[in-house]
Amino acid sequence: SALSEALKKFAGLRTSRTARTPSLVTLRRKSREFALQMLFEWDMTRQEPARVEQLFWKSARAAESTRAFADELFEGSVAEAGEIDELVEKLAENWRLERLAAVDRSILRLAIYELRTGTTPPKVVIVEALELAKKFSSAEAPAFLNGILDAAFKSLKT
Repeated sequence: SALSEALKKFAGLRTSRTARTPSLVTLRRKSREFALQMLFEWDMTRQEPARVEQLFWKSARAAESTRAFADELFEGSVAEAGEIDELVEKLAENWRLERLAAVDRSILRLAIYELRTGTTPPKVVIVEALELAKKFSSAEAPAFLNGILDAAFKSLKT
């Protein structure tokens, strides 16, 4: 039906006449979106991460691998938020962390956590973060975040 096609498209899944299995790239992007949404909720409420996850997954639907990667990114970003925030404060010249839009703070925490883990190529992490910014933040955000993430990546290499 038209509704199910629209829902699949909204969910970021590729559709055609023959249903295809979503690609790993699509599922990982969806995981990052879910992790970002949980990080945003955590940033706004400062509830226990386990509680944020519990409430989030009551309404969100995802394959087990998508959910597991989202939880891993969310939990790691929260666990390292203090260190990541210090790095962002240092790199975002003339910007205090609390002045950044909450969604931008969450994107930075997520991307810098993923850069620090080293499990995903840095260019992929940065491109994915910029895609999140294009989808969820302001028109100016991608350029601003790109500068900080590039500097963060360079600082992590040294």
